[in-house]
Amino acid sequence: MVRYGQAVAIDGVSLNVPPGARVAIVGPNGAGKSTLLKAIAGLVPLSSGRVLWGGMDISRYKVHKRVELGIALVPEGRRVFPALKVSDNLRVAGFTASRKMAHRREEVYDLFPALRRRNRVPAAQLSGGEAQMLAIGQAMMARPGIVLLDEPSMGLAPITVQTLLRTMGELADGGVSVLLVEQSVRLAMSFAENLYVLSRGEIRLAEEVHEQHDEEALRTAYFGGVLHAERDNGDSSKSVMRPDRRTSR
Repeated sequence: MVRYGQAVAIDGVSLNVPPGARVAIVGPNGAGKSTLLKAIAGLVPLSSGRVLWGGMDISRYKVHKRVELGIALVPEGRRVFPALKVSDNLRVAGFTASRKMAHRREEVYDLFPALRRRNRVPAAQLSGGEAQMLAIGQAMMARPGIVLLDEPSMGLAPITVQTLLRTMGELADGGVSVLLVEQSVRLAMSFAENLYVLSRGEIRLAEEVHEQHDEEALRTAYFGGVLHAERDNGDSSKSVMRPDRRTSR
């Protein structure tokens, strides 16, 4: 459980992310998705419950210790150092690399060749897609066992997002677990093998991703209640889905 004051942000969430897994968490704004990733990364404290890594309870570990153990968070908003060159952004992020700094930076460039070409450019001059590559590259400097990826599609063209997720899929194929947080169910399902729907701080649905799935159950879980089809008053040809507040929790 995670609380902000008296408000409960996360309650009773349990999920498993094996090595090399592609897992996605979807849900509306305010569902607690980002808070869940921050709790795993150690940025917000738990009120109760545990975070286990390799069978070890790391619930009381500081952020830097979790990074050293292989837990890397890529927060939403592409948080890079705008005044620093790309190469220096990676150097700052590689505080755990020590003498292997240059080698790990080359690994990031192999992962994202566009960053190699722009390595002497200040991050402020990067495109949105390049800045997201750099944010992920910073996380990869720690040689993580799991990457916590928060809303990578925000503000990016669909083709750029697909390129990024293809790269993340290659990382998963190489044994790095990826826990993706997204608002877009379609995008999450195009990437993930396992999908969790988070609503109002609780897991409402957990399923394996495959071609056949219960779209009605997915919509209901996403909105936290029973859904009814209604006509949009502005356009009688459109049908919109709205949650029944009488039955939502």
